[in-house]
Amino acid sequence: MENRIVAIVGRPNVGKSTLFNRLTGRRKAIVDDHSGVTRDRHYGVSDWNGMEFTVIDTGGFVPDSTDIFEKAIREQVHIAMEEASVLLFVVDAISEIHPLDQEFANILRRTKKPVIMVVNKVDNDTLRFQSSTFYQLGFDELFDISSASGAGTGELLDKVVEELKELKPFEDTTSHLPKIAIVGRPNVGKSSFINALIGEERNIVTDIAGTTRDSIDTVYNAYGKELVLVDTAGIRKKSKVHENIEFYSVMRSVKALENSDVVVILLDAELGMESQDLNLFWLAHRQGKGIVVLVNKWDLVEKQTNTHRDVEDFIREKTAPFVDYPIMFISALNKQRIFQAMETIMKVHDNMTVKISTNKLNNYLLPIIETTPPPSRKGKFVRIKYITQLPTKKVCFALFCNLPQYVAESYTRFLENQLREEFDFNGIPITLFFRKKS
Repeated sequence: MENRIVAIVGRPNVGKSTLFNRLTGRRKAIVDDHSGVTRDRHYGVSDWNGMEFTVIDTGGFVPDSTDIFEKAIREQVHIAMEEASVLLFVVDAISEIHPLDQEFANILRRTKKPVIMVVNKVDNDTLRFQSSTFYQLGFDELFDISSASGAGTGELLDKVVEELKELKPFEDTTSHLPKIAIVGRPNVGKSSFINALIGEERNIVTDIAGTTRDSIDTVYNAYGKELVLVDTAGIRKKSKVHENIEFYSVMRSVKALENSDVVVILLDAELGMESQDLNLFWLAHRQGKGIVVLVNKWDLVEKQTNTHRDVEDFIREKTAPFVDYPIMFISALNKQRIFQAMETIMKVHDNMTVKISTNKLNNYLLPIIETTPPPSRKGKFVRIKYITQLPTKKVCFALFCNLPQYVAESYTRFLENQLREEFDFNGIPITLFFRKKS
C-alpha cells in the first residue's frame, strides 16, 4: 500500500488555492490577491486517468502573526516533505524569483520525494518565454500552467500520476487485517482513546513500524479479532510544529485515512463538529471508507433530558445528506463505552465486506423501480434493466439502463435509501453508477 498524497507548497500569493480548486474541482477556497487570506483547511480528492489521490493546499495554514510568517511556512514545507508522496512547488510567473522561492527551493532539493516545479499564472506567450528564468531554482523540468483557466494542468496531472505510479508500496505485514484510523483535531483525545483500549485489554500482539519513521500502528485484539489501530496522534514530539500543529495534525490524519478501512472521527463534546472534522468526514466519504463518529469527553458535558439526542441531530444535520452512520458518546479518560465503540467499529467494518448477490439485488430493487420509475426528463424515459454490486473495496453498485445521463440525482438518492432500508450499510458510503445498456 502506498500513500497518494500530493501537497501544494510555495510562498503566499502564487495561486496555490486556485490550483487546489482546479485539481479537486472545488470552488470552496477563498481566493484573494492578499497573502495569507485563506484560513480554511484545504484537502480534497482529485482523480486523473483512473487514479485517485488526495491534494493538500498548505496555503490555508499560514498564521496571522506577521513576525512568525516566514518561519511558519518553512515549517509547513518540512511537514509536507515528511508526510506527502509528491510535492508541487508553485511559483508566480508574473513576479521575479522571490527570496522565499529560493529558500523553498533550497529546502525541497534536499528531499528524496518527487518535487514538480509549477510556474503558475502563465497566461500568454511572453510569460511562457519568461518562465524559463525559474530554471535558476535548480529543477530539471518546469510545468507552465494557468490555474485560473486550466491551461497546462492536464500535462501537470499526467506528471503527478506518473510519479505516483512510481511509488514503491510499503511492506505491510498486516495488509490482511482491518485498519482503523482514529482521526480528529489536536487534543480531542486520540491518544487517550488508544491508550485506554490498550491499557485495559493488554492484548497487543506487536508494535510494527508504520509508514513513517515516527508512526507506530498497533495490532490489537478486539473480541477475538485482530485489527490495526492506525495512529494519528504522533508518537514523538515534533520539534518543528509549534504554530503549525493543526497542519501537522491534518497531514497525519489524511495519511492515516488513506491507509485505513474504517475512519473514526473523534470529536470533543464541548466543541462539537467543526470545519476540520467535517473536511475529514467528507474525505473519508469520498474515498468510500467506513465512518464512525465518537463524541469524546462526554463526561464533561452538563446534560439535560434531550442533550444526547440534540447533539446527535446537530452532527447529522452537518453531514446531510449522508446520515446513515453510528454516533457514540464516550469518555476515553473514564473508559466509558470505549469497548462498545470498538464493537460498533468492527460492525461497520463487517458491513463494508458484505457482498450481495445480483439475483437478490434484482429481486428486491426491480419491483421498487417498476412501482416508482425514474422521472422523465426532456421527454426521455429511463428504463433500468438490472443492478449488480461491483467487485471493489468500496461499496459500489452498477445499474444498467438505456439513458444513464438522464437519471436525476434525487432518484439516485432514492435508490440508495432503498438499499439502506433492506441491507445493513450503516456507516458505509454507497456509490451508484448508471451504465448504458440498450
